[in-house]
Amino acid sequence: MLVSQVEAWNRGNLQNYMKGYWRSLDLTFFSGATVTKGWEPTLQRYQQRYQGQGKEMGKLEFQDLKIDVLSRRAAVVTGKWQLTMSDGKQPHGLFTLIMKRTQGGWHIVHDHTSAE
Repeated sequence: MLVSQVEAWNRGNLQNYMKGYWRSLDLTFFSGATVTKGWEPTLQRYQQRYQGQGKEMGKLEFQDLKIDVLSRRAAVVTGKWQLTMSDGKQPHGLFTLIMKRTQGGWHIVHDHTSAE
């Protein structure tokens, strides 16, 4: 699922990238001091931040992934993210994902992402 997310991001396809997230009002996304709740608001956040006027998505890469399976239906994933932008800048940071196995497969139910 994470590989599919990276591939979708790098094609500029946020709709497919968001397939990794739980399509629920209960999805939570923490970044900095901001809490976004729900699948649709999370998609809108990504669109405004990376597809708005004068914005770009860059090339996404995940590094140092650690997957800790807690049960048959739950896991915690930690790792590093990095974007490579057209101007050579490389924003990066850390993330922690709470994953849940649903009828549709594994989905992110909580994302806590930080940037340096």
